[in-house]
Amino acid sequence: MHSDIKKEGACFDLAIALGILAATGQIGKERLQNYSFLGELSLDGQLRPVHGVLAISLTISKFPVKSLVLPEKNAQEAAVIQEISAWPLKNLKEVVQFLADPGSRSPFKLDINHVFKGGGNYTLDFSEVKGQYFAKRALEVAVSGGHNIIMLGPPGSGKTMLAKRIPTIMPNLSLEEALEITKIHSVAGTLLNDNFIRTRPFRCPHHSISDTALIGGGSVPKPGEISLSHYGVLFLDELPEFNRKALEALRQPLEDNLICISRVKRTLVFPACFILAAALNPCPCGNYFNPHKPCHCNPTKIKNYLGKISGPLLDRIDLHIEVPQVKHRELSDAREAESSAAIRQRVENARAIQQKRFSAIGKSGSTSIFCNAQMTNRLIKEYCVLDAEASNLLNMAITELALSARAYDKILKVSRTISDLAGSQNIKSEHVAEAIQYRSLDRQLSG
Repeated sequence: MHSDIKKEGACFDLAIALGILAATGQIGKERLQNYSFLGELSLDGQLRPVHGVLAISLTISKFPVKSLVLPEKNAQEAAVIQEISAWPLKNLKEVVQFLADPGSRSPFKLDINHVFKGGGNYTLDFSEVKGQYFAKRALEVAVSGGHNIIMLGPPGSGKTMLAKRIPTIMPNLSLEEALEITKIHSVAGTLLNDNFIRTRPFRCPHHSISDTALIGGGSVPKPGEISLSHYGVLFLDELPEFNRKALEALRQPLEDNLICISRVKRTLVFPACFILAAALNPCPCGNYFNPHKPCHCNPTKIKNYLGKISGPLLDRIDLHIEVPQVKHRELSDAREAESSAAIRQRVENARAIQQKRFSAIGKSGSTSIFCNAQMTNRLIKEYCVLDAEASNLLNMAITELALSARAYDKILKVSRTISDLAGSQNIKSEHVAEAIQYRSLDRQLSG
């Protein structure tokens, strides 16, 4: 162990205490050879739980000695790794007794497939959202292709309500994804009581968050909100209010699906494969699109407000949509809207098409290509071929709507996703037309 690497917590307490007992002849040294020890000791000898047990168990599973003695509250987390024999104990006295007679106890066993069976249940559902059909369709497209999305609308239009329900239409977590998410939250110390994450993460940090808390790091580096949203959703409400440095730090993980934190003596890499959902008002007062309330912001003030979002960051957001106020007749409609389960089924069908398409490609950089949003320029040319009608429509849109050049590839990627949702092998003009609608804010946000 390197002495120049700062340690956190007291997870070595138990191992040190047993080492002292062995060195002073109170227990036999040979009894320690077949076990790894992990846990914090209180002053009365009780074993307290520690963070990062899942990640530690994964490491131990690669060693010849696969038996781990640890606090009771960490048992389930450690037993997730099937190769590990987890021995949960309450205090130092029990550990000494166990080492004297190992046959007196049995290791803690966990049927991970039973624990994970059926995935997790969400408390929110898209059936609760009245109106906003255009926005819900855009979110379905975004999730189907793994696209980032930005929503612009006045306060109270439902942007946050929509964003919170994005995980409910994402494909159910696989066991491998759940383990990876759980490992990240274990290291960060944010695991829930059952020590296993079954649902897609949804992280919604306040705009006052520091860049370190957002991207990760610190004196003892930990995963930030970006990594805690891995395989889930990172929602940034009031996007222009975030620290500019923090927003610019998003560019690397949005491009590479990981975040690299460099320090003087080492470099840490945390995973960060997530969908970015952002929301903002159309102007500082929020009433620019409101037909019932006057907007008191002048054009310069609005331009400066929207200009806080840099072009390079905007370049990594595929869909820009307006979210208007919901009309009264929609709010009073007694009919139930489409459920998340119905939308998720279409999303999973579209994702299956993409997985089949990209399965032979393998790795691209450090990550696998598994959705349309990750397509490189070469893949766009291969899989986003347009016929004459669709090509003419896109060229006309770029010219007449004054869309930026960076919007061209975005429209192609989103068109590919829309065609996958429709079960179409070819990208048709109606798919391009819908994709163009999702770039209607390109001029305003980049201007």
